[in-house]
Amino acid sequence: MKDLVDIKYWIFDLDNTLYSGQTKVFSEVDKKMSAFISKKFDVDLIQARELQKKYFYEYGTTLSGLMNHDNIDPHEFLEFVHDIDISWLPKDKILREELIKIKEKKIIFTNGSHAHVENITKQLGIDGLFDGAFDITDADFIPKPHLDPYKKLIKKFNIDPTQSILIEDIAHNLEQAKNLGMKTCWLENDEVFAKKDADKSYIDYKINNLPSFLQKINILKNN
Repeated sequence: MKDLVDIKYWIFDLDNTLYSGQTKVFSEVDKKMSAFISKKFDVDLIQARELQKKYFYEYGTTLSGLMNHDNIDPHEFLEFVHDIDISWLPKDKILREELIKIKEKKIIFTNGSHAHVENITKQLGIDGLFDGAFDITDADFIPKPHLDPYKKLIKKFNIDPTQSILIEDIAHNLEQAKNLGMKTCWLENDEVFAKKDADKSYIDYKINNLPSFLQKINILKNN
């Protein structure tokens, strides 16, 4: 873990990473996706969910499938699915404290939208602590794990991959980061899709709690 003391770019996934997947925040987004598809194609929620997951597994995001096959307006989709009430999500004071201690660049890298980033970070009490966010519109709607958004992220923020770490809940999304020279960290979870490939050699670190992981790094920095 000492090799992380000199990291200059801390890159964080958003959903199920900056907040625990156990909070079920993303399930709210998931429900809205099903509702969007149900309304658009006039099908019941069961059929809508089947199509939603089919596209997700084939394309990396449901939106990519809808754009490729059904000519759906991505902005309309994103606005609808990320309009969720998460006022019940508690502030994460420990995460806030540890993020403040990290003086290096901190960037959010998500397949979601900028509005979703703002909603989540504000509710967690960590808004204003990041140097920027790279969302699905910045990626021209090409999602992780495709290589293209990683390259665009690096270019947008002038990142040196060899001085960077990506922290993610979906193990497979770490492969391209490692190929580009980044350190990689998987946030352990039991989601079948997310833990697929969790045993691969491109994962450098496995953690089960983000705030405590950052706390350990910050302690190492001060010793």
